[in-house]
Amino acid sequence: MDREMMNQHVGKTIRVDRGGPESRIGKLLAVFEDYFVLLTESDGVVYYKTNHVRSVTESSKDILNFGLKVPEKLDYKTAENFHKLLESIRFQWVKINRGGSESLEGVLSDSNKHYASLIVKDEVVRFSMKHIRNISYGLMVEKPKEDDSEKSNDGEDNDNNQNNDENEDNE
Repeated sequence: MDREMMNQHVGKTIRVDRGGPESRIGKLLAVFEDYFVLLTESDGVVYYKTNHVRSVTESSKDILNFGLKVPEKLDYKTAENFHKLLESIRFQWVKINRGGSESLEGVLSDSNKHYASLIVKDEVVRFSMKHIRNISYGLMVEKPKEDDSEKSNDGEDNDNNQNNDENEDNE
């Protein structure tokens, strides 16, 4: 995907790819030399390499469902290119590629222009840089609680408190 075209979508909710294990809906936070930053509901902040993205969809009626409110000062990693981004998240727990057989989780121990090394249990796995489609390092945004669930929880808490009070009176 072209950087200039991607910059037009910053701050908007988009769908990356049309389907498959790498497809996600999220808020486009920033675009850099060879990657962009997407805040997703299920995976948190995901860094997509632009050369692996086949399509970007923006709803003309703004109906893509995105259930998170982006905090004003969301602190996520940035770097001028993908290689430098990996250097900045070294020794973090990461997930490479979102799904499918090439998905891998572990601690990012090293990276260079050819591969990234992950410590996965008792193994060191070297992942070819050209096959990394995206990466995340665990930064998540909490979904706001719904009013209905809070009301039902409040009722349960009151019931529990009444039961506790009754138990104390019986003792």
